[in-house]
Amino acid sequence: MSTETLIYQSEDGALQLPVALENETVWLSQAQMVALFGRDKSVISRHIRNIFNDEELLPAQVVAKFATTADDGKRYQVDYYNLDVIISVGYRVKSQQGVKFRQWATQTLKQHLLQGYTINRQRFEQNAAELEQALSLINKAIQTPSLTTQTGKGLVDIISRYTQTFLWLQRYDEGLLTEPKGQTGGDLADLGDAMQALNELKQQLIAREEATELFARLRSDGLSAIWGNLQQTVFGEPAYATVESKAAHLLYFVVKNHPFVDGNKRSGAFLFVDFLHRNGRLYHPTGEVVINDNGLAAITLLVAESDPAHKETIIRLIMNMLSQEKHA
Repeated sequence: MSTETLIYQSEDGALQLPVALENETVWLSQAQMVALFGRDKSVISRHIRNIFNDEELLPAQVVAKFATTADDGKRYQVDYYNLDVIISVGYRVKSQQGVKFRQWATQTLKQHLLQGYTINRQRFEQNAAELEQALSLINKAIQTPSLTTQTGKGLVDIISRYTQTFLWLQRYDEGLLTEPKGQTGGDLADLGDAMQALNELKQQLIAREEATELFARLRSDGLSAIWGNLQQTVFGEPAYATVESKAAHLLYFVVKNHPFVDGNKRSGAFLFVDFLHRNGRLYHPTGEVVINDNGLAAITLLVAESDPAHKETIIRLIMNMLSQEKHA
């Protein structure tokens, strides 16, 4: 694991620690926490063990192995603990030195994230401007009299539409995707009607030997919970206020929450399309289909394989794909 090393120094200069910076947090080994908090190794070990036993934090999310050179000159894989663990231990030992370190780490991370965001933003804006200029030239080329063949116009038109996709993907890579304004509203089908439509699909798949009786069989009240979630309000306003938001969350929740015994990805994709159809949003105003078969398969698999920590980014990507703002 590649890390950036920072040096933390206490106000009186009596303590200096090399601090690993990785994955937008800071990391210390157990030995470093002993020095930081001025407590015996057994005390620090007990606190860490209790944190995990109480399930306050999960080891898989807050512990990482870094290669460390020991006093004998050899390199070993050593457990390092992120800032969440360091803070939790600090609260338990009530160390003033720990408080100072937390303040330093928080400020350091804030600076690091802001600087990183600024650099990424500048790079994105430069690249996006170039892509948009290319898009403008391509659109202009479509109107050129010398481009007479339908094949030529069709090819340029495809490239033009893909350029917008490139912008979305770059925003996705840069972590700069924003939610489109979207179309207010979006009515969910009655849960019974949605299940009836899904069962009709099930019979078709069974007839083609592409599914079994387990397909779309409800697991407890998982789907009902998803329907309730999508219809909830916050301070009297819909939690998911647009067609794009409801559709994206519907696909995400069904695929990730597994409300069915089998066929969650196919069921999620079907309910997603069914929702768009019921709300008149399967096509853009230009007549283009919002998402074709290959695109639907790709975005469904992307949701299925995505890290839950990236949920909001995935949701914004789907919403941008559905948005009419750039197609009107």
